[in-house]
Formats: sequence, C-alpha cells, structure tokens
Amino acid sequence: MQADQSTTKPPATIDEYIASFPPDIQAILQKIRATIRKAAPDAQEVISYRMPAFRQHGILVYFAAFRKHIGLFPPVRGDAKLEKAASVYAGPKGNLRFPLDEPIPYALIARIVKLRVKQDSVRSQAKKRRKKGDT
Repeated sequence: MQADQSTTKPPATIDEYIASFPPDIQAILQKIRATIRKAAPDAQEVISYRMPAFRQHGILVYFAAFRKHIGLFPPVRGDAKLEKAASVYAGPKGNLRFPLDEPIPYALIARIVKLRVKQDSVRSQAKKRRKKGDT
C-alpha cells in the first residue's frame, strides 16, 4: 500500500503522509484528520515517529494507515464508558485498530480526542502548578 518507509524520506507534513497512500485511503485519512481538527481546534499538526500526530501541550493522538486497518494511538484511559466503547477496536497493546473493511467510527474518534484534550489540559495545569511551587 505504501512505500517502504525505512528506505524513503519520512514525510515532513501530514499532507505528505496522506499523499503516499491510494485515493481511497487518502479520503479516510483526510476525514480522520478533519475529525481530530474539529475535536481539538487548538492542536498543532506534527509528524512524530513517522506518523501524523496532533499536539497541544503534549501529543494528543497519533494516527496511521496500515495494510488492513487505521491505527489510533495511545490507548484510551480515564473514561470507563469510552474505554468500553473503544474496546472492540483495541489491539494487543490497547492501541485502536479500525479495520478498513468496516465503517470508520468517526464519532468515537472525536470522543477520544476530546477526552485527550481534557487530559492534556489537566496535565499541563499540574505541571504549571509544580513549576510555580519550585520557584
């Protein structure tokens, strides 16, 4: 599906990453990107570990296309209802795998990203408080 990334230059942008896939996969990746952008409007797009990622204070989510699925990282933690909803897609390490032969759960992705934004904000505030206490 994609060129062997070990011998090719890694993508510098999410646009470059998406362009390396066939049109049907590009459409899915663009819709995931738009879903994440809408759920995390203040996040910055980056490439990290050769994958598209969105970052605010820290990385919110990574996503990547594979031969038979789209992966979403990291695993969902901290919301039991959301963890249960995502569990049908959980891979061996808890990262999510959305099979390409099934509808992509964009609403679930949005819920996950919103949770990650909240968690990222809490972590950032805690760091700021710790730094203030150190001075």
